[in-house]
Amino acid sequence: MESAEQQKEKILEIAYRIIDAAHAEILLSLRFLEIAMASLEWAPVFGSGKYSCDGKVIYFDPERIVKDFKRDQSFVVRLYLHLIFHMVFHHNFEYDGKNMKRWDLASDIAVWTVMMELDTYRDTGDEDAARRLKLKTLRKRCPQLSAQKLYRLFLVEPPSYSEELQLKELFCIDSHERWIEPEKLEISLEQWKKITERIKADLKSFSKNKAGGESLDLELAEATRERYDYSRFLRQFMMQGEAMRINDEEFDYVYYTYGLETYGNMPLVEPLEYKDVNRINEFVIALDTSASCKGKVVQDFLKKTVGILRSEETFFKKMNVHIVQCDNQIQSDTKITCEDDFEEFLRNGKLTGFGSTDFRPVFEYVEELKEKGELKKIKGLIYFTDGYGVYPEKMPDYNVAFVFLDEDDRSPAVPAWAAKVVLSPEEIL
Repeated sequence: MESAEQQKEKILEIAYRIIDAAHAEILLSLRFLEIAMASLEWAPVFGSGKYSCDGKVIYFDPERIVKDFKRDQSFVVRLYLHLIFHMVFHHNFEYDGKNMKRWDLASDIAVWTVMMELDTYRDTGDEDAARRLKLKTLRKRCPQLSAQKLYRLFLVEPPSYSEELQLKELFCIDSHERWIEPEKLEISLEQWKKITERIKADLKSFSKNKAGGESLDLELAEATRERYDYSRFLRQFMMQGEAMRINDEEFDYVYYTYGLETYGNMPLVEPLEYKDVNRINEFVIALDTSASCKGKVVQDFLKKTVGILRSEETFFKKMNVHIVQCDNQIQSDTKITCEDDFEEFLRNGKLTGFGSTDFRPVFEYVEELKEKGELKKIKGLIYFTDGYGVYPEKMPDYNVAFVFLDEDDRSPAVPAWAAKVVLSPEEIL
């Protein structure tokens, strides 16, 4: 009679044979995933009853994998793909700062969406039929079922308790418990970014056979999209100026204390009262209030921008900021000279316009303000827009940034002299 240890060894051997077969099957039809598969190794955890991945190791319960294989011979291939796509799309690295419950669900559904669009995917029974029906229903609320878009949907329209249970039963097959501390992952985000870029490039060679689908392209584009630190970007518009504060860098405490000790209450050196600091003094926030820019989105952007500007190290006590609203003509200009003005605008400011988009009037208006002496040291102009409109041909003598959302994944070109910043909706909340 076999000992418990011998039984474990036998089960483990069978489990690895099942994994090797799944590995070979994926390589045969989805060769572009080879680099990702080579970056992952499998490690048994008897008695865990679950599957998880930390970006380097796939942890599995050998007894469960054998049981799942007996129930559905396609399960391990699907599990392998599921875990791979989580890593390739960097779902594990976006856990921090998110509602984990919503992100877990969104990322699992997104992965299944990609898997079920692969040419190699074959429905095996009632569960697949139920998955396709549920995905069809979700697309009515969210046309593109990427993880990011599903996450936004679930934040705004949380699924009911019964719907959430149904979604978990259909789409959640792995545990995300090892995603919680990404700084401890053995393969860093930068390494997975390189892997994802390679997969994106390799996938092009499969285009003739169309190995993937629209959702795969969408997730790869999202994973490789350049992320912006809007706070850091905004600080590029800062200019040098004087502020009332002690300049510790130019103050010598040795002479100061020597004077106090030698002459009583008479320091030899007094601290400097002024120090050059980076603070924003004059610039323009232009808001595209055309029909394509929704009022709520514009307000969120403004609140985000104002929140950054109101930080302690940002403003002079006297500021000169113009919030200009424009569609195809100037609709309003609100001058901000202090924090109270900002508060008033946020409370009572109205968005006006909602016609077509023309960027030129804002730049012409800024020139008028400069000629009148209203703007003497303008450092930059931030234009929040959908990006579609008529741009000025002439480059201004100040920095310009066009900021727009990636809600519909359009990426319009901007003039060569302007910066382009693409933010996701959650980045301006």
